[in-house]
Amino acid sequence: MLKKANRIEPGSQQERSLKKHNPWIICTCNRQCYITLITGCYTCEWQIKQEKKSRPGPCCCSWKEKIFFPFLIISFLLSVVLLFVWIETSNEYFGFDWVIFLGTGYWFFWSIVLLSLFGILTAYSSLLVVLAFLLVWEGYELYLHWCHKILILLMILLCSFVLWILCQLWQERWLTAGLSLQIFAPYMHLSGITVMVILSWPVAFYLIHLEEEVRMRRYKMMYDRETAKGCNILTKLRALQVTIGLPFFLILLCLYIVPLGIHSPCIQEEDKLGPKPDFFGHRGAPMLGPENTMMSFEKAVEQGAYGLESDVQLSYDQVPFLMHDNDLRRTTNIRNVQPNASITHSSFFLWSFLSTLNAGKWFVQSQFKPFYHMKPLSRADREKAENQRIPKLTDLLELAQKEKKFVIFDLNTPPRKHPLRHTYIRHVVSVILASKIEQHLIFWLPSFDRQYVQSRAPGFQQVGQLFSIERLTKENISRINVDYKRLFYKGLKDYKAANININLYIVNEPWLYSLAWCSRIHSVTTDNIQTLSQLNHPYFFMTPGYYMFMWLLMDSVSAVLIFAIFYFHWWRESKKEMFKNSIHTDLRSLSLQQREHGSQDSTNLPNKPSFRVLGNPWALSAFYPALTKSTKKQPGSCHFLVVPKKKSSEPEQVKETIKPLMPSKDDVRQPSPTEKTFEPTWDAPREATLETALPSLKVNKPTISSLEIAQSKTESEKTSTFESSQQYSFSVFSAISSMFSYELTSKKN
Repeated sequence: MLKKANRIEPGSQQERSLKKHNPWIICTCNRQCYITLITGCYTCEWQIKQEKKSRPGPCCCSWKEKIFFPFLIISFLLSVVLLFVWIETSNEYFGFDWVIFLGTGYWFFWSIVLLSLFGILTAYSSLLVVLAFLLVWEGYELYLHWCHKILILLMILLCSFVLWILCQLWQERWLTAGLSLQIFAPYMHLSGITVMVILSWPVAFYLIHLEEEVRMRRYKMMYDRETAKGCNILTKLRALQVTIGLPFFLILLCLYIVPLGIHSPCIQEEDKLGPKPDFFGHRGAPMLGPENTMMSFEKAVEQGAYGLESDVQLSYDQVPFLMHDNDLRRTTNIRNVQPNASITHSSFFLWSFLSTLNAGKWFVQSQFKPFYHMKPLSRADREKAENQRIPKLTDLLELAQKEKKFVIFDLNTPPRKHPLRHTYIRHVVSVILASKIEQHLIFWLPSFDRQYVQSRAPGFQQVGQLFSIERLTKENISRINVDYKRLFYKGLKDYKAANININLYIVNEPWLYSLAWCSRIHSVTTDNIQTLSQLNHPYFFMTPGYYMFMWLLMDSVSAVLIFAIFYFHWWRESKKEMFKNSIHTDLRSLSLQQREHGSQDSTNLPNKPSFRVLGNPWALSAFYPALTKSTKKQPGSCHFLVVPKKKSSEPEQVKETIKPLMPSKDDVRQPSPTEKTFEPTWDAPREATLETALPSLKVNKPTISSLEIAQSKTESEKTSTFESSQQYSFSVFSAISSMFSYELTSKKN
């Protein structure tokens, strides 16, 4: 019958008992799984080999791994830089996707794809670095699998190629990273100190461990003749200590004093903070409605826009209309109406045809969604968006006049062979004046033929670009429209000092809007007006006093914690060293004592052994090997093998099985540990009986005087003097006891 195994329920008494009596099994299994996991992920070998354990000293891998490990660090740094730059330039995701669309004709969130790719590369390289650190921590050799090595090299090439493209085609993206450092630098400083405190634990452990290794090797060199090799190892250990400790403390020192060089516009007094910048709706509110449609501009007005921004094209029959792209593929249904004319410039179409195109259905389709983080539209807004048409410039002017909103627009130059190729500025000015809009509501941005515009419409507010202050003053320009990246250069302080209003484009991220707010910028052009309009205070704002308090607090607390961590590791290593020294002292004293005992007891031991006793010295076969041949094995008894060194030629004298009588507890006094030799004593009657019985004993072989305890030369070298002395004492006592029982049995018979 097979017994059915009972299942151990979680949390039951059996499970608690199992954990109580077998905790080492659980710890061993967990550690084995942990070592197998990190080793398998790094080396792709899922079986742990003990020979892979690194040797003591400064080396933790072969020279090939030492050569390749810097490539792993380089790949990690490149991926981190790319990920940081791409995250901080999220304000430019739409522009990047639009450039890819112009080249491929297919709209997709390529910016999110690259963000995911850089995130995966950073996570992969970070994982390998962490695994390498854990393997070194556990004392295993570093052996990166060739698949990982190939991927690391490919990653370095890919990251280098992307960085080269950014440097050649999008150099201004680095300015965005610089702006992000201006606003995030105080928080990165505080976070960096926290990270250094966490890293101080393994650094302290390794430095103290190396110091202990140096001390041990220096102690061994006192008894080792190969001093040159030992000095070389000590030099390597010291170099490794400097390599690990010096960068750590240098970085820590830089973090302690870096606030002296930090200049962030968001660190200022509360009363010096400027007013909240105004909003220009970039093509309306393109996250709430189709861009450059009346629905989008109406949504921007609902969100409290200060002005409306748009792009103006001229049809072939001289009608100004609102369109950003040169063709109609992205924002209209031209591919369904005239597929062959989808890439034709929009200025070559008549307004009668352009007014029939749908300009909103693309917005409600998920594959053409312009922004990744757009909120879903309501049912009413969805139906309204699907019925949008291309508006004329006059439609926008009517809405601005009605809502008293400012209007700013980019006027695109018509292509060649267009009838208004050279006169488009004057034609648009005449259209604006004919719409009866108040002239001060127009922010005139085009710089071409500006003198004519100023003479024909003196009420227009002239908006310039990043010209010199002298030119702006000469042309009577009181407002400039510049890219937000130009804020990196001294925060445009010279223009603010000259009382020139600044409008930044395009600002979509809250942190970037907060930076513009702290820099006292007057207005921004944004796609994300629904989010920025809800900000009541700039993000990441702090006063200088609060930042100084946090700086000093973090520096002092971190210094105390790091000192405590180093002291703890030093104290723990000192305790281990004291424990080892005490054990070493005890062993030396014990060995000296046993040498004295061995010198005294060696005179009582015979030199030439006749038998080798492989078992308990109390066994009968050790003294009477002839008796064991006829003795039956009793269940539960222990029998040991006696290997004779030489066969005896004399006949056996004992023919019967003799069962010895063991002395009782009262008959035999146990030897005292303080006595040098074991001399068992008996009571007086027992001693007299023994004296009368001994002369009548007639046994040829073996006798007590012929008993010799054998030990081979190799065994005597392996065992200590204390063990041999103890074995001899027990053997003598066993012989006397066995002889006593034998005499009693003989006398009785």
